[in-house]
Amino acid sequence: MRLKVAGVALAFAALVFGTVLVFQAFDRDSHSASDTIRPFLITMGPVWALAIAAATVLLQRKRS
Repeated sequence: MRLKVAGVALAFAALVFGTVLVFQAFDRDSHSASDTIRPFLITMGPVWALAIAAATVLLQRKRS
């Protein structure tokens, strides 16, 4: 179980790093806040939702 938790924590750390890189990519050529925030949320919202759902499934205890 500890190995699973460590793996999920490492995956979320990579996701946070990737999220920052995606934000910087959108922000690089934008001229207003809406040019950055709207596409960023549309892109990263589903990624984070899927990551949270996957972590929930992976970390569930087996029921007997």
